[in-house]
Amino acid sequence: MSSERTNKLTQLDFAHVWHPFTQHSEWFRNEPLFIDRAEGCVLEDTEGRQYIDAVGSLWVGVHGHRHPIVDAAVQKQLEHVAHSTFLGLSHPPAVELAEQLVQCTPERLQRVFFSDSGSTSVEIALKMAFQAQQQRGETRRIRFAALREAYHGDTVGSVSVGGIDLFHKVYRPLLFEAAHLPCPDHYNKERFLADQAIQILEEQGDELAALIVEPLVQGAAGMRMHSPEFLEPVVKRARELGALIIFDEVATGFGRTGSFFATDQLRTKPDFLCLGKGLTNGYLPLAVTMTTEEVFSSFLGSHEHTFFHGHTYTANPLGCAAALATLRVFQQEKTMEKVELLVEKMAQMLRPLASRQDVGLVRQKGLMVGIDLRGRSGEALPQKARTGHRICMAARQHGVILRPLGDTVVMMPPLCITESQLHKVVEVFAHVLDQHKVVAE
Repeated sequence: MSSERTNKLTQLDFAHVWHPFTQHSEWFRNEPLFIDRAEGCVLEDTEGRQYIDAVGSLWVGVHGHRHPIVDAAVQKQLEHVAHSTFLGLSHPPAVELAEQLVQCTPERLQRVFFSDSGSTSVEIALKMAFQAQQQRGETRRIRFAALREAYHGDTVGSVSVGGIDLFHKVYRPLLFEAAHLPCPDHYNKERFLADQAIQILEEQGDELAALIVEPLVQGAAGMRMHSPEFLEPVVKRARELGALIIFDEVATGFGRTGSFFATDQLRTKPDFLCLGKGLTNGYLPLAVTMTTEEVFSSFLGSHEHTFFHGHTYTANPLGCAAALATLRVFQQEKTMEKVELLVEKMAQMLRPLASRQDVGLVRQKGLMVGIDLRGRSGEALPQKARTGHRICMAARQHGVILRPLGDTVVMMPPLCITESQLHKVVEVFAHVLDQHKVVAE
């Protein structure tokens, strides 16, 4: 039985709150889960029940909750200043963070523009790329190219280069048109699709301002994966055609793909790099758009060349302090060495799932995993059955938080998850599949 506090919170939530990506006619039929505390990879609700956070609180928690180094950094910054505008002023945490990011990203990326979410970091990259082309005299370059099934955020510009129809089709009259390139799903037909993508790029010719991609893993598309062998020739051709290159590493950055950035696994480096999510270990909203000195220089000169874009909370000092601490933890705890071991352990644990009748495909890149649920003959499940949603809701009853993307179940745990916690996540997922007899429905 729920406590009086939980019942009161439920009443207030139902009366006043509008949750993202949520159909509330369904939300109102279930008792909400109120997270009250957290530590490491474990969440605790208002009833004292504990859950393994197997999605890193929507992919942001790289070092887990209440990390003492990050906690201390935010508390120390509170003794100085919580917020100061970045318009016409600067402050030490932002400058120090910019320096750190320049040191750990590709050498050509020398400039850091701060914002507050992955979506805005992409919006900024699109606007910068467009304006840079215009100011170079490339006035015909007004179009963008992106991969099919892309997700780059929910603001109008980032939705325009997105490709998930379920999320975006209602807004189509508001959007600018982008060229969408075919993209493989887990390395299928990569050479053929790369040739198709290059052909579409060539059709854009000198109208192409920029190509934007989520390198190696398209997260919100259901963990669709492609290899460097697919991406390299596509990016190379786009650059030859005069397009600027934007890598959206909001989801893939900070150790998620097995390297610090997915970009580290590619020979070709971008002109823009969008970072967010794990940047502050999930403590505070902060994102950055990094670019080259060449792009930055195209904005110098007359007042009209200014980049007229900003946010009230740009470079919030608390967020910058959390980000600096997050980067420090990677070094002090040798996180990436641990990730290398965890990736292999996770692969071993997931292997038995691939032979199940109710699993179509298990995709893994680093600690990013997508598991496709399927029917008895390998067919897609009826959308109205909401099977992925039901499986994830059932996993909660066994102390594991998972997240569905349609009928793909996502696992993307904090990089600090233990082997035993990882084992429980996979074990619970398999148990819930057995319990619900997905293929029989």
